[in-house]
Amino acid sequence: MLVPAASVTPRPGAPERLARMIALPTVSAELEAVGREPFRAFERLLAEEYPLVHAHLEREQPSEFGMLFRWPGRSDERPVVLMAHYDVVPARAEDGWTHDPFAGVVEGGAVHGRGALDDKGPLLVILEAVENLLAAGFTPAHDVYLSFGGNEESYGDAAPIASDLLHQRGIRPWLVLDEGGAVIDDPMPWVHVRSAMVGVAEKGIMTVVLRADGVGGHASAPRGTTATARIARAVRRLERNPFRPRLPRSARDMLGTFATHAEGPARFALRVLAAVPWLTARVFARLGGEPAAMVRTTLAVTMLSGGSAPNVLPAGASATLNLRLAPGTTTEQVQRRLRRVIRDRDVRIEVPEASDPSPESPTDGRQFDAIRSAVGAAYPEAATVPYVMMQATDSRWFHRYSPATYRFAPLAMDAGQRAAIHGVDEWVSIDSLERGERFHRALLTALQD
Repeated sequence: MLVPAASVTPRPGAPERLARMIALPTVSAELEAVGREPFRAFERLLAEEYPLVHAHLEREQPSEFGMLFRWPGRSDERPVVLMAHYDVVPARAEDGWTHDPFAGVVEGGAVHGRGALDDKGPLLVILEAVENLLAAGFTPAHDVYLSFGGNEESYGDAAPIASDLLHQRGIRPWLVLDEGGAVIDDPMPWVHVRSAMVGVAEKGIMTVVLRADGVGGHASAPRGTTATARIARAVRRLERNPFRPRLPRSARDMLGTFATHAEGPARFALRVLAAVPWLTARVFARLGGEPAAMVRTTLAVTMLSGGSAPNVLPAGASATLNLRLAPGTTTEQVQRRLRRVIRDRDVRIEVPEASDPSPESPTDGRQFDAIRSAVGAAYPEAATVPYVMMQATDSRWFHRYSPATYRFAPLAMDAGQRAAIHGVDEWVSIDSLERGERFHRALLTALQD
C-alpha cells in the first residue's frame, strides 16, 4: 500500500520511550560488571514498545548482541539497510551530570541521559518511523532491513556477523545508512548555514604498538641506548614527519556545496579551495585540528610504558599509537611508512587492530538524492553536505560490498551536544526526535520505484 509520508500521524510518547531505553545501562565495555540482563531487557522493551514492528517484520538474532529485522517489500531487489547500535559508553553521575546518566529524564523539551544521541536516539527514530508507517498500512517498495548491534562501542561482532549473513545470502544493499553525521549550525568558521552532514566515507583505524628491549640494571650505570630512549626516539621521528596531506573527493564536494550557500568573499574562497585541491590540502594541514585530520592520516601517541622504579633501567618499553587512515590509504602502506620513518630495526612494530578506510560513496546517485530529499522533508532549512567521518562506525562492515554506504543520524546537534557524546550531560531535543522520525518516514516512502 502506498502511503504518503505527510499523511501519517505519528503516535505520541516517543520521548518517554527513549527515556525507558536510556534507563537500561547497556554498557558493552562493562559487560562483565553489568551482566547481560540490561541487553536482554532492552530487547524485551523493544518488543513491548513496538508491537507492529515485531508482528510484521521477520526478526532473527545472528549473534548474541545483534538483532536483524526484515520488512518484506513488494520486491527483494535494491534492499535498504538502516543501522543503529543500542550499547553505550560508561557514564558516572559523580562526573558532573546534571541528571543521573541512566535515569532517562524528560525535561525542558529534551530527553537527557547516556545514549540520547549515541545511539539510542537514532535507533528510536528508525523504529518510530517504521511503527507509524505500519499503523498506516504502508508496505515498502523494496525490502528494508533494520540492523541493530549491542557491542559497537566495544568493537564487537554484531555488525560484522550481520553483514556476513546478508552477504552469504546474496543480498547486496542498494543503500546502507548508519550513525555518523548530524544536522549542525555553522559547520566551518566562514560558513553560516545549517547543514545536514552526511558521511560518505570514514577513515580507517589502526592500533600500533612499538616495542623495544633493553638491558636491565641499575640506572647509575646505563649502557648504550636504553629501551625507553629507543621508543622515545621513534615517537619523536614519527611526530616530526607527519603523513602527506591530500584532499579527498568528498572534501572537495563538501567545499563546493558550502560555496553554493555562502556569500561574498567566503563564496569565492570556498570555490577556490574546492577547485585547487593540492593547495587546500596544504592550507588545511597547516591549520591543524579537524581541518588537518580531514586531509591526512593522523597519528596520536596514546599510551607509553617502560620501567618500574626511578632508579632501575627497564628491560623493555612500548608506545601505543592510534592512527586514523585517510581515504585512499591502506594499512600495509602505513606500516611500511612507519618502518621507514622510525629507521630502527630494534623497534618492533605490532598491529593488534587495523581496518582500511572505506571507499567514498557517490554523491551524484539516486541514493544520495534520496537522503537529500528526506533531509528536505525533516529539515527544510538545511543543506545536505557530504564529508569524511573521522570516527569508525559499524557501517564499515557493509561498505565492503555495498558501494552506497552513508553515515547520518537525522538529529540536530549543537557544539555542546556533540561534545557531550562520550562526555557529560548528553541530551537530545524532542523537536529533533520528531524531525528524525519524519526523515526516516520520508526516506522509506520515497523509495517507491
